[in-house]
Amino acid sequence: MLVLASSSPRRRELLTQAGFQFQVQSQSISEDVLPNEDPLAYTTRLAREKAQAVFETRATEPGLIVLGADTTVVVEGEILGKPTDAADAARMLRLLSGRTHQVITGVALVSRSGVTSAVETTEVTMLPISEEEIATYIATGEPMDKAGAYGIQGYAARWIPRISGCYFNVVGLPIALVSTLLAKSKAGS
Repeated sequence: MLVLASSSPRRRELLTQAGFQFQVQSQSISEDVLPNEDPLAYTTRLAREKAQAVFETRATEPGLIVLGADTTVVVEGEILGKPTDAADAARMLRLLSGRTHQVITGVALVSRSGVTSAVETTEVTMLPISEEEIATYIATGEPMDKAGAYGIQGYAARWIPRISGCYFNVVGLPIALVSTLLAKSKAGS
């Protein structure tokens, strides 16, 4: 049984579209960045902690595999999580405007046989965004629950002329990577 350790509607949609059968259960964990923690370590740690927290509540279930994921946006070394409010969203969008940044997703599978984790990185180029466009976008509410304060699959698509890497990673879950890890996990069990 596959369990997605996330309340993200985008992750649920992506797994469903890719034909996976799964349940959803999430546990609350701290998403604070540790001192001197780099973005790859940060996203991998959070993905693992999310999956382990859910696994511990269901560990007696046979064949249980828990999938955890965490996505962050990184620009000039700064980790951009979800905005705390409209002003924070505007700050993030100004940082991203006219630049290329990275979207990093850590993925972890936890089962009785242990923990497997990996990271996917996608480069995203964003056009310059005016203050008026930023205000209009924030007013939609769309940026408020997304790392980096934007969703590539929504309104913000108009500012993204190119990416290098996995599109689904930018949405929130690198499906090909997840599929590969699950296939390896099942082959090893």
